[in-house]
Amino acid sequence: MEELLTISNLRKSFGGLEVLKDISLHVKKGHVVAIIGPSGSGKSTLLRCATTLETVDAGEIRYGGDVLVRTDSHGKPVYADKAAMKKIRSKFGLVFQNFNLFPHFSVLRNITEAQMIAGTEKRQAQEKARELLAKMGLADKEKAYPCQLSGGQQQRVSIARALALNPQVLFFDEPTSALDPELTGEILKVIRALAAEHMTMVIVTHEMAFARDVADYIVFMDGGVIAEEGTPDEVIHHPKNDRTKAFLSRYERS
Repeated sequence: MEELLTISNLRKSFGGLEVLKDISLHVKKGHVVAIIGPSGSGKSTLLRCATTLETVDAGEIRYGGDVLVRTDSHGKPVYADKAAMKKIRSKFGLVFQNFNLFPHFSVLRNITEAQMIAGTEKRQAQEKARELLAKMGLADKEKAYPCQLSGGQQQRVSIARALALNPQVLFFDEPTSALDPELTGEILKVIRALAAEHMTMVIVTHEMAFARDVADYIVFMDGGVIAEEGTPDEVIHHPKNDRTKAFLSRYERS
């Protein structure tokens, strides 16, 4: 199966604190990879490095055959040039935990703006936006502004915006953490539907039941390393690492 994202020996420090310590991750086409672990384990930093929001200190990130960054013979990270970077960035989308919508844009414009910047004609961009809004159950909200929407609706607009650019890999950074519990279900339902369509996704989540039910592969991070990884059955039901067991037992009690 084709590998859409390959991360090898990734390292990242902030000041004297090493947040990612030799992380390697492989994401295959059509797979859902859930990243779980305690706060401060490096989960969000890993996503930010993979999506160029943070620069790495060492290691390699590759999208298919395109190298985003690799370490040279002097141990320094070397990023792709501007043209290659533009191509690579078109291969992924990122859904933030706090939506990151433009407050002064309508829902429709929030979804069409990035498409038009990428060169899509306005009418075509609007058609795509409306198609995605209908898919998200928001066909009647195109003229609304983010402040007029619930958190769950804003997050669905955020997902539609990411999908509008036809990414090969879609990243989610705690997509339900800013939502009230009753709104969490509607976002998880959307992600389940995308998984059923074989959308390749990498999801940082604290929803253990969701990770168990939707992911093809689960990565447990702790202290900047991948402490355990495998199928949901292996990691959730039969963890081998004591840190994984302790982490999951806290969720079982909560």
